[in-house]
Amino acid sequence: MIRPLKLFLGAPLLAMLLATQAVTQARAAGADAALVAAATKEGALVWYSTLIVNQITRPLALAFEKKYPGIKVQYSRATSNDVALKITNEARAGRLQADVFDGTNTIDPLQDAGLVESYLVDAAKSYPQDYRDRAGLWTTMNVYFLTVGYNTDLVKGADIPKTYDDLLNPKWAGKMAWTTDPTSSGPPGFIQNILALKGKETGMEYLSKLAAQKPVNIPASQRVVLDKVIAGEFPIGLMIFNHHVAISGEKAAPIAWARTEPLVATANLLSIVKGAPHPNAA
Repeated sequence: MIRPLKLFLGAPLLAMLLATQAVTQARAAGADAALVAAATKEGALVWYSTLIVNQITRPLALAFEKKYPGIKVQYSRATSNDVALKITNEARAGRLQADVFDGTNTIDPLQDAGLVESYLVDAAKSYPQDYRDRAGLWTTMNVYFLTVGYNTDLVKGADIPKTYDDLLNPKWAGKMAWTTDPTSSGPPGFIQNILALKGKETGMEYLSKLAAQKPVNIPASQRVVLDKVIAGEFPIGLMIFNHHVAISGEKAAPIAWARTEPLVATANLLSIVKGAPHPNAA
């Protein structure tokens, strides 16, 4: 079953944008007022993000600043690995600048380094357990779906892949591309999905046949692979972010995504930096 993309916000003040429950209204109002006052005194919130700036990061920052006019949101965008490296280097230098961060693979190295603060978000208590950490080290902000993308000028009608087995059609040999991203958003995620779908023995047989199709490895991001598919360099791209396809499709690019199920999903997690310079705003 294909589930729609859901957006979850999860740090103390960010979470308040979507908070709908309170244990006691009077106590909550008092606690929130004290938190807002302390955060306003700090005057800033620094967010290291992996999200698309125009579609998500900037609108959220503007909404936050409108709700809390005394707090300026400063954000920068990078990959999950680069965000983790940047925070690690800041901590080693004794000059932490980030308050909150997000990413699909950012949390593990920073948690191992003791750089993640625990905070149990009230607004996230109703989330399924898979979307939040019991110790409060992370809360799911959004879920990405990775799909088979295809150029609608080059792939039409009956040729559109409907199952993963359709990718084994000899006509696609050497004509599919994917990123070399070594995370769950790249080939490893595809492989895990196939093994979960088909089982180890049948799954490995499938992967051997797919390897014989010689999918082209692109040492760049999923977005770059998508752009190459749009440009007609490849008819099909594997492990393409679904929202990238939707955004480009709305701009009349010749791109669509195939309904091959189950889709690969990966969570983008939001966390607070331990020792953050603006802990109340965080």
